Amino acid sequence: MPSTESLVGHTFQIEQLQADIANGNVAHAYLFAGPPHLGKMAVAKEFGMTLLTLGRSDEETIVVRDQISRLTHPDFLVLDQLWIVEEQENWEQIAKTSNAPQQHREKKNVKSNTISIDDIRALQERLAIAPTSGFLCCMIRSIERLQEAAANAFLKMLEEPPSKVIFLLTTEHRESLLPTLVSRTRTILFHPVSLHDLKPLVADLDDDDASFILHLSQGAPGKVMRLLKDPDLLRDEKQLHAQADRFWSESSKHRRLQWLMTSAEKSSDIDMDRILLHLGISLQEHLRETPRKDWYKAYTNLLSASRTNTQRGLLLEQFVFAVSP
Repeated sequence: MPSTESLVGHTFQIEQLQADIANGNVAHAYLFAGPPHLGKMAVAKEFGMTLLTLGRSDEETIVVRDQISRLTHPDFLVLDQLWIVEEQENWEQIAKTSNAPQQHREKKNVKSNTISIDDIRALQERLAIAPTSGFLCCMIRSIERLQEAAANAFLKMLEEPPSKVIFLLTTEHRESLLPTLVSRTRTILFHPVSLHDLKPLVADLDDDDASFILHLSQGAPGKVMRLLKDPDLLRDEKQLHAQADRFWSESSKHRRLQWLMTSAEKSSDIDMDRILLHLGISLQEHLRETPRKDWYKAYTNLLSASRTNTQRGLLLEQFVFAVSP
């Protein structure tokens, strides 16, 4: 594997993988598990690159790494973005993250972001082709997307893994996977990265922007990079944070409820997660000045209930009443 300086944080995880290679103890399947945007795919990809360049000259290594980066290497398969009718039908866009067979999804007019039994069968056929090098790496993002039948079929692949195939799997929800599937992988757990490791990413920004991005990232390098690359997104996040800050400063229960309900009505589930994130970060800032255990409890209750309860309006109304005078 490359030096840890080429990746952000995760020194312990990288050392684990390096030790597997050094000891000749590479597992047939790895599960990179942890919250989103931490760099699980980046570490998994670097690991795969290292496996496919073992014993190669510097010149050959450069060529192989370039092919893998462009997803043109025959021994590096990735299933990331899926073809989905009326949602993701641009093959050029899909090809930027996925090179595993997916043409069957277009033929069957698939409308789901889940991985079906057909996807696993197509993958099985492709993995039956012998690798041109020592290993064939198969990376699948968000393995929790497996449908039940697909999960059972994939489990059989892990029980009797194809020769020389190394599976590199990522998940944000390890607890939702079949225990037997998890037990047949070498799990590498990922955690938020320290501010010390993230600060070099924002070294060229002014102090206000740097502090805001680091605070918002919550230890996720991927979030930092997204905000650095997208000024419009950074502006939107600043506006949302300012609104969340006003929520906690507002003395009127009615105005608090009005803003939160209006925002919720206009938001998708993903946008609602952003709103709740900003409310939580802003709450931390307010609690430094005025400790309010009841506010913190109400917020954590809202987070917990929002994951299982679809009655969003009622939950938000209860939350506002709990944190208002």
